[in-house]
Amino acid sequence: MSLRAARGPFLTILVPLAAALSVAACSNSGAPSIGGTSAGPGGVTGDGPAGYNPLTDTPDPTAGARQIIQNPTLADVQATGPDLPEMVLGRAEAPVTVIKYMSLTCPHCRAFHRDVFPQLKREYIDTGKIRFVLREFPIGKTSGTATIALRCAAPAKYFELYGKYLEQQASWVSQDVRPDAIFAVAQQVGMTRPEFDRCLQNQAMIDGLKRVKDRGRTLGIIGTPNFFIQNQLVKSTLTMAELRSMVDPLLSGKPAATANAVPAR
Repeated sequence: MSLRAARGPFLTILVPLAAALSVAACSNSGAPSIGGTSAGPGGVTGDGPAGYNPLTDTPDPTAGARQIIQNPTLADVQATGPDLPEMVLGRAEAPVTVIKYMSLTCPHCRAFHRDVFPQLKREYIDTGKIRFVLREFPIGKTSGTATIALRCAAPAKYFELYGKYLEQQASWVSQDVRPDAIFAVAQQVGMTRPEFDRCLQNQAMIDGLKRVKDRGRTLGIIGTPNFFIQNQLVKSTLTMAELRSMVDPLLSGKPAATANAVPAR
């Protein structure tokens, strides 16, 4: 993965991101940048207007209106972009695919990773029942900056660094984009400062991450965390009990619970 690029000025741009990590929702604070809307069902982070680059506050005038695929098929959901590989845990032939869209600054993503994911991994991913896919949906420049660094980590270190960014949110999430604090987390998995600095100006990486997010929008993703269980979109922070209620019927060949059956919290 190429890390060649020149340093640029965007590191110093302010982020309209809520500074306190204890807020009840993962929403930005009334800003014109990505993610400026209020939280949706289950405290998910609301997304901003269509056509915004997830790593800049400037709208893309060529993006046009957002096109949403109604009732996407499993093939629609599992289709990958041409730029970046999917980040996957579990057996490729697992009978059920769970896709999580995440933003690294979202406390609800952190709570899912802390409270639900270890059991999900132990009971379903490690046993070959679920193929778990993580897709980036960065909201705000702080999240965008950390997400670029995350993608520049060695692939074998991706999920480890992902966990560190969530677990250590209090050390690097703030109103300002703080490259030193973001690098301090990446350094824990072996990234050097020159690698980090080049990475943040890797335009191919930035463009690839934009397409991952734009593709999520076309599938109906509105914020984080949002999930697909097979091709069923769930706009809620799922508990383990809710995941079981949706996954177990699929494993047994029975009709799955619907997204509407997941209670909004």
